[in-house]
Amino acid sequence: MKDKETIIKILNILRKMPESSQRDIAKSIGISVGKVNYVVNSLIVKGFIKTENFINSKNKWGYKYILTPKGIKEKVKITREFVKSKIAEYEELLKEQD
Repeated sequence: MKDKETIIKILNILRKMPESSQRDIAKSIGISVGKVNYVVNSLIVKGFIKTENFINSKNKWGYKYILTPKGIKEKVKITREFVKSKIAEYEELLKEQD
C-alpha cells in the first residue's frame, strides 16, 4: 500500500463511522469504489481492521469495519510519517522561495 494519505482517510472514516459502505467511503474521499475495496481488503489481510456482519440488518451484505489495536498503532505510525513528509515538502518550498 503506497498511498498513505488514502489509507489515513479510510482509517479515519472507519474509526468514526464503522458502518460506512465502501461506496460511501469512496464518495466522501473522492476515489473509486474499486480502490476503496483494494485498500480495505489489504487492511483486513494485514490485520489492521476486521469486519462483522450487522446482526439485526436485513441487508446481510452490510459490514461493520472495526480497527484492531494493530490497526490503531499503524494509523498513528502512518499519520506521523505523512505529517513528517508534508513538513519536509513545506520546508523545501520555503528554501526555493529564498
